[in-house]
Amino acid sequence: MRGYHFSKYVPNELPKGGFDELLKLFMQLLHYTAGDADEALAWLNELDKQYRVTDDSYGIGDFIQDLKDKGYLSDNPASGQLAITAKSEQSIRQSALEEIFGKLRKSGQGNHNSNHSGLGEEKNADRREYQYGDSLDQIDMTSSIHNAQVNHGLGNFMLTERDLEVEERDYKTLTATVLMIDISHSMILYGEDRITPAKKVAMALAELIHTRYPKDTLDIVVFGNDAWPISLKDLPYLQVGPYHTNTLAGLELATDLLRRRKTHNKQIFMITDGKPTCLKENGRYYKNSVGLDRKVVNKTLNMAAQCKRLNIPITTFMIARDPYLQQFVRQFTETNGGRAFYSSLQGLGEYIFEDYVRNRRKTVR
Repeated sequence: MRGYHFSKYVPNELPKGGFDELLKLFMQLLHYTAGDADEALAWLNELDKQYRVTDDSYGIGDFIQDLKDKGYLSDNPASGQLAITAKSEQSIRQSALEEIFGKLRKSGQGNHNSNHSGLGEEKNADRREYQYGDSLDQIDMTSSIHNAQVNHGLGNFMLTERDLEVEERDYKTLTATVLMIDISHSMILYGEDRITPAKKVAMALAELIHTRYPKDTLDIVVFGNDAWPISLKDLPYLQVGPYHTNTLAGLELATDLLRRRKTHNKQIFMITDGKPTCLKENGRYYKNSVGLDRKVVNKTLNMAAQCKRLNIPITTFMIARDPYLQQFVRQFTETNGGRAFYSSLQGLGEYIFEDYVRNRRKTVR
């Protein structure tokens, strides 16, 4: 008999038990409290009251003491508050990486292989004659001496340029990335928390680069009325401000940071949910949140074109669904020659991961 069998719905329970289970939950709460340990513990205590995430053998007090003993929390004698440590900050990044990208193993020296041979680091099976300009450390001396013996005989040994045999090597492409995060007030408007997923993605991307591609570089830029760089350790504490969106300032700073990087492979990832609404001219802010201001838009598009001339593609991750905003992003992307994703908050991390790993440039100029 065909049909549907209905059973009682049993929701997934929150993790219950010892330190490891509570630590995972605590790390998630730290994402939402911008690294405020006291607030995260208060939320954890409320969850325990409502859902009983602990049992009689191991309570929240035991968990807090273990956090201190294991180096995740420290006391601030001046304020009397708890603060997370560098170990907690690293754990937050690792938990974000595992949540978004899955567990990734550290591989090799952390370079990006390409299918071009040349002055790289990784030897391959190809051999060829020496050419002017080849590096001396590419010469296979054993094969070269063998060639000399075959070509000139054992009794009259001599080694000429034509005897030299060179090992081909694969290029290793290094990538310099700037991740721009919009921290304007619209990132928390309409009851939707957009800044927390953006922070989580940034921490996961930073951890990915650190573990799999340690020779790559990642700079993080936040932009509101102005733009400024932040360090990796600042990410858990990042919050939205009462700002407009000065996309131009963010792009200018990102471009300046990339100019200092010696690698040819450069890119900008920009996470935003809205339009550019702000400029800074002669020390004063020009702001207009109504519609798309032509003055603001044109200067932003000019910056996108400048990035194109500098061979810096911009990948925009748009987390708003307004048609006129998406139209602006399309125009921005066409001007730069980059890419755009119209992503939900849930799919943001996967999009960025795939674009970083799969769509980076393969050739070294």
